[in-house]
Amino acid sequence: MISGSLPALVTPFANGKVDITALKRLVDWHIDQGSHGLVPVGTTGESPTLTHDEHDGVVETVVAQVAGRIPVVAGAGSNNTAETVRLVKAAKVAGATAVLVVTPYYNKPTQAGLVAHFSAAADCGIDLIIYNIPGRSVVDMASATMGVLAQHKHIIGVKDATGDLARVPQQRLSCGKDFIQLSGEDATALGFNSHGGTGCISVTANMAPALCAQMQEATLVGDYARALKITDKLMPLHLATFQEPGLVSAKYGLAKLGLCSEEVRLPLVGLTDEAKVQMDAALQHAGLVN
Repeated sequence: MISGSLPALVTPFANGKVDITALKRLVDWHIDQGSHGLVPVGTTGESPTLTHDEHDGVVETVVAQVAGRIPVVAGAGSNNTAETVRLVKAAKVAGATAVLVVTPYYNKPTQAGLVAHFSAAADCGIDLIIYNIPGRSVVDMASATMGVLAQHKHIIGVKDATGDLARVPQQRLSCGKDFIQLSGEDATALGFNSHGGTGCISVTANMAPALCAQMQEATLVGDYARALKITDKLMPLHLATFQEPGLVSAKYGLAKLGLCSEEVRLPLVGLTDEAKVQMDAALQHAGLVN
């Protein structure tokens, strides 16, 4: 079962190109730190600005470096169903454990369109996790629609970034108790699990993989006192990370840890000085830097 802390892996760059050496280093570091899976080439992996070859290459590199030690859930989303299918097939060939497919953004399909889109992707024959993030895609998958899709043998779960904790029991009723429910929002990950979720695809875990993994492990054995204590260490970092685009903050934090550069691609730019001050304080509060 895909569960626990799954960092939404950044894609490190050096002089405008994907930094394969740093990417491999990040993979090994996350495994050593206790991450339960990795999610490359999602939005946090800057998939909107990767070329097709870069996208496929990152998935291939991560799968090869992981070498079966933990699950790899490859980002494979697009608002073009044909392109989504291509990405899903490439992830399958690369050997990914599963794919993460976002609800199509901008073109605002109906619920029937969502069923057709995700069914086409799942028909490729690799396990698929739905990514529901209405704040970015401007389309919200209803729990009933998710229940229809859950009947497909390859649609196994959801990354829920709605921030609505009531969705967890609603989706459990619609999709069944074995349907994997992963939080897509760091700040409410503890509450999400208390409602029946089993993990988080996390931006903060890029910088604090051990703490995020320990928090998840605590909730999954019902030790919410320990989980709350860890969450108190992480909460300032959750909040600071998302004051500007989360992946920019994550790369800043990783640079402070000496793991990759801060480099991002336009239209994203580096953190403001004010944001850096808040990130520095949050990293110190979490015990990640002196």
